[in-house]
Amino acid sequence: MITVFITDDHYMVVEGIRSLLMNELDIEFIGSASTLQSCKEFFKTKQPNVLLLDINLPDGNGIDLCKELKQKYPLVNILGISTYNQASYIKDMINNGAVGYVLKNATQKELSEAIHLAAIGKSYMAFEVAKTLHASEKAEAKKIIIGKREKEVLELIKDGFTNAEIGEKLFLSHHTVHTYRKILLIKLNAKNTAELIKLALINKLIEL
Repeated sequence: MITVFITDDHYMVVEGIRSLLMNELDIEFIGSASTLQSCKEFFKTKQPNVLLLDINLPDGNGIDLCKELKQKYPLVNILGISTYNQASYIKDMINNGAVGYVLKNATQKELSEAIHLAAIGKSYMAFEVAKTLHASEKAEAKKIIIGKREKEVLELIKDGFTNAEIGEKLFLSHHTVHTYRKILLIKLNAKNTAELIKLALINKLIEL
């Protein structure tokens, strides 16, 4: 029998999950907590096989609680549960010890699958969550990296300085500055200086 505990401050969410699990013959709902503190108090006396843990709680952060509980009770498998389908939240939960991440709009089938996998320590990601992580990883892979000197040249281009003026400020030859400018145009796939600055701002390589 898989024992399940829920920590979420929304009564309707808890009741909704409980009702979805009622017909699961091998899953036993053993209780719920609405705050970080009440969850920790419950764990002092009993630990479930699987904890469904919300990210936002009235008295704290579910992400931090996930880390704390995994350190104290390593045998408990935690599933993050949230309305937030954002890569940063998902990654933080996983990095802090969660075996998976479920959205609150999950179907009975998805929830059951997540719990069964979590109970044996296997990871589960809802399809929408997996898509979000994949998109985030692709974006990171495409992240543009520029060197310190390239950044200095870029900052001065943004401020409207000519190649000659940039050369004077950075003690570089006009030819060297021209080469840096060409490299920056290639790295950012920009057609001209205006587009270079626009793309540099979008990619947060410089600030206004």
